[in-house]
Amino acid sequence: MVSRRHAIGAGAALTLLGAAGRATAQGQTLRVGSTPTGIPFTFLDTSTNRITGFMVELIQEIGRRQGFAVDVQATPFAALIASLTSSRIDVISAAMLATPARREQIDFSDPVYAYGEGVAIREGETRPWRSLADMRGVAAGAQIGTVYIEPLRAAGLEVRTYDSVGDIMRDVSLGRIAAGFGDAPIVSYQIAQGTFRGVRLLTDYRPSIVGSIGIGTRKGDPVLARINAGLAAMKADGAFAQLVTKWNLPPSVE
Repeated sequence: MVSRRHAIGAGAALTLLGAAGRATAQGQTLRVGSTPTGIPFTFLDTSTNRITGFMVELIQEIGRRQGFAVDVQATPFAALIASLTSSRIDVISAAMLATPARREQIDFSDPVYAYGEGVAIREGETRPWRSLADMRGVAAGAQIGTVYIEPLRAAGLEVRTYDSVGDIMRDVSLGRIAAGFGDAPIVSYQIAQGTFRGVRLLTDYRPSIVGSIGIGTRKGDPVLARINAGLAAMKADGAFAQLVTKWNLPPSVE
């Protein structure tokens, strides 16, 4: 049995920890799957060549409080659940919505953060849009493959589809469409960072397509109780709110 100091220093030598003990041993190192794309939740910081972001710092702080270290491993989003159920990783900490279908395969922590669609409009736009109902007939953009397209059409918007959020924001800034839709935290963060020029976030808008993300574990893994305890403590003492502010996330949609 290796010591905690040895386990943390060894980093990749996780095979020394038995699969059964990995989920329960105090002082262990858990392999955490996070995606290299998904700013600001998880992304590859090219200056350090490490995965970082809100969900990475969250699980790191939970681990610090609960007595386990984390080894963050870049994992494609589509491979996260399979990697977890096959024990290639021990925890998922990414922008993964806790949907009923996913709950059939893995367990999720208490809700971490809830969000819905964010709306970007051209700087200077003053129409008082606060919901989809206010935007009937408006020309709007959404990314191909996202959950937003059909609800926007059902609400009576004129929807144009795009390959990327960047393409949507370009057409908003040029006035080709009046509004651009995307994940609220991602849109908010990138506007705050100056990634998209000539647009602003529609701050009074209330999203209607909402879900909650959570930290994922294997079914029945007792580490989930420790994750929930750490998450609750962070929310109680203000550390969670500080992390939300650091990563320029809008308020969670409750």
